[in-house]
Amino acid sequence: MPNPRERRQSMIPYKDENPTLSTPVVTFALIAANVAAWLLFQGIGRSPVLDQSVCELGLVPGRLFGTIPADATVRLGPDAVCRLGHFPAWATVLTSMFMHGGWLHLIGNMWFLWIFGNNVEDSTGKLRFLVFYLLCGVIAALVQSVAKPNSAIPMVGASGAIGGVMGAYIVLYPRVRVHMLVFLGFYATRIAVPAYLMLGYWLLIQVFSGALAVGQESGGVAFLAHVGGFVGGMLLSFPFRNPRLVAEHRAWIAQHATVGTRIPWGR
Repeated sequence: MPNPRERRQSMIPYKDENPTLSTPVVTFALIAANVAAWLLFQGIGRSPVLDQSVCELGLVPGRLFGTIPADATVRLGPDAVCRLGHFPAWATVLTSMFMHGGWLHLIGNMWFLWIFGNNVEDSTGKLRFLVFYLLCGVIAALVQSVAKPNSAIPMVGASGAIGGVMGAYIVLYPRVRVHMLVFLGFYATRIAVPAYLMLGYWLLIQVFSGALAVGQESGGVAFLAHVGGFVGGMLLSFPFRNPRLVAEHRAWIAQHATVGTRIPWGR
């Protein structure tokens, strides 16, 4: 759940070798809800609507824990200042998941949700996936807030919840190949690696960056929220996955695999 000033990804997945057995209705609905929030509440990124939406509906740890005034004025950047809204602080734990800081922030998050969310939904069922997603977002928000309880910087974005989806994916389908675009300076290439390598590398970057960011009070990426969501998703994948759906999913891949093709989970 990064801050509005999130950096661009240098490693972008564009597909995985993992089919879905049913229409990912909830994944579609979550993407639609995020886009609708961007259009209706965030002014399609136009200031001052965007800045005010971040302050009113974003999660401010200091406001959540009562260490700063509920109507405090906060600075989002060198030229952006806004006043916190009167929306209940506890409710912003949820609303912040559907707010974003810019077009790239929104598009990047929705792309990751689509790549990994459809298969996790396929393995939990519709309603379970919705509850799982929201719980991961809450865990991510609380981890970041507890780490910086006095912060006056609003947190927005779906990255914490999506981190949870990625955490579940690495548990359910660690050997599935993920195809990525990799940018090395001005050079770009395509590679395909097992999900555990791609997602494990992503997690290590979040942990390392989060450790470096401890004690800093400047805008940036809420790395600890990413880590909290990812670990939460790994743990929650066990009670939330539907064994029957997982078995059907794996059986379908085994049945349709070509001769000599290695089944993604290594069986």
